This record gives sequence, structure tokens and C-alpha cells, in this order.
Amino acid sequence: MQKRKLGKSGLEVSALGLGCMGLSFGYGPATEKQQAITLIQSAFDRGVTFFDTAEAYGPFANEELVGEALSPFREQVVIATKFGFEDGDSHKGLDSRPERIRAVADAALTRLKTDVIDLFYQHRVDPNVNIEDVAGTVKELIQEGKVKHFGLSEAGVETIRRAHAVQPVTALQSEYSLWWREPEQEILPALAELGIGFVPFSPLGKGFLTGAITEKTTFDSTDFRNIVPRFMPEARKTNQGLVHVIGEIAARKQATSAQIALAWLLAQKPWIVPIPGTTKLHRLQENMGAAEVELNAEDLREITDAVSRITVEGARYPAHLQQRVSR
Repeated sequence: MQKRKLGKSGLEVSALGLGCMGLSFGYGPATEKQQAITLIQSAFDRGVTFFDTAEAYGPFANEELVGEALSPFREQVVIATKFGFEDGDSHKGLDSRPERIRAVADAALTRLKTDVIDLFYQHRVDPNVNIEDVAGTVKELIQEGKVKHFGLSEAGVETIRRAHAVQPVTALQSEYSLWWREPEQEILPALAELGIGFVPFSPLGKGFLTGAITEKTTFDSTDFRNIVPRFMPEARKTNQGLVHVIGEIAARKQATSAQIALAWLLAQKPWIVPIPGTTKLHRLQENMGAAEVELNAEDLREITDAVSRITVEGARYPAHLQQRVSR
């Protein structure tokens, strides 16, 4: 697989990474451990060198899983993890106090079976802690050799600039896909200016852009999508128009809808590295195949024009979680 550099940082990773969250958290019951390890190692075998986890995924179970799966080839991969929630629990409040960041780093090093965290993200911006203090704490961890690179997730432009002035930000991780293009307005221009890489999560719209989800699909009771307005049955019915358009283009390109959605992201900027997640080996192989799909300027115009004519229904987060994004 081709490699990409995240902005001006020099951090080189595979053009597509693997988002590991869904193996332990968010989309129903956790994947059986050995099956999950096999999937992560299969991603490495297919050229993936960038793996994304967080203490909040579980909590803690996902970091332990990733650490065990990647330990045989730790020196050949880049592992990203995150801090920012009280007790590592995303259902609790935010907590990016300096002492908490340090505690998370030490615990993550143990769980990941490593002596350094390649990329350490603030999971969500904490309004109760100055971003300068957050960036300063990570800067100290970098100086101590516990962390290599600093990242932010779902941060707004002002926060990014303030953090970057204290400790250069290597990457911003936020949602971006054909059905959530808000980052194009302010985020992408700011990242280009500052030389920061962009790591889109949910690049397949939490599975919706694959075409495998319809208004009749039922999710496990513990699946996060049950409370997402965009995934309510009526919204799913309305939003099928977007999937249909992507599917038509995919058929002409002899690719799948998922591959077109990922290839479109890869074509936006050379410093964009999507991190699709999956629990299935055949989906992993399909997603990684997106790196081989070439979209020319005419293809990109057609996709963008077609998608721009469709209004996606439903917010991407329920109201009680919306306040955590884009500060």
C-alpha cells in the first residue's frame, strides 16, 4: 500500500489506516478476541501501518487488544491512542487536566505493550482546561520520550491554532465523508496552512455509505447508531438517495460503494488518511482495495456534483453529545 505523510510532521503512515474502535466498542458486542487479533494482523499483512485506538474504547479493552495484536511487529507500525474522558469512560464527563493526561499516557504505554505512543490525541476538547495547558503537557511527554506526536480530535480552528502554537499538531482526527463535508468549510484550509494532517473517522458514514444499511436494518441494543438522528428509520429512508448515487458511480468504475467513498476522500488531499473500521475480514479486504481505485478529475466532479444535490437528513450526533464537537 502507498504511504502518506501527515502534514509537515514527517510522520509516515499507510494511505489507509484501521480504526479499531468497533472491535470492542460502539457497534454492538465486542468481537471475539482471537478473531479481532486476526483481523488487525491481517490489516498489517495487507500493508496497513496505522492503527487507531483509545482508552475510552471499552474502556481500556481496545488498547489491550491492539497492543497484543501488534506486538510482533511493533516497530513497523504507528499506533494512535487518545486521552480526554473522566476515568477513560466516554459516558462520563471530559477530563484533560494535565495530571490526567500523564496518567493516561502511562497506563496506555502498559496496555499497548510499548515504550512510546506514536500519536497521542486529545479525544475531545475540554472547555474546563486551557488548550495551552493540554498542548504543554503533551509537549513535556514528547520531551520525556513517552510520546512522539500530538493530535486533536473534533477541534475547531481557533483551538487548533492555539494548541499548534505551543506544540505542533501532527494530525486532526474528525468525521469527514461524502455525507459529512463540514470540514471543507474552515478545517481543511486551516490544516493546509499550518501543515497538519487530517485523519477522517467514520469515512464510510458509520457503515451507511457501503449500501449495506437500509431503513429496515436493525442494530444491536448496544449499538451507538440507535441514538443517532441520522440513523433513525425515516432518515435512513431519505438518505438512501446518497447511497444510490454512489452505487451508480461504483458500478461504472467496477468498484464497490465503500471503495468509491474512500477513494474520494483519498483524492481530496495528499495528507488525508482515512481510518475505516470493520469486524469482518472480507470488508477489510474491500476497504483496503480503495487505495487502488483511481478517480480522475471528471470522476471527482461527477461525485461531488451528484452528492451536493442531495440533502442528508438528520444530525450526526444526538443533542447531548453535539456539545462535545468542534470547539
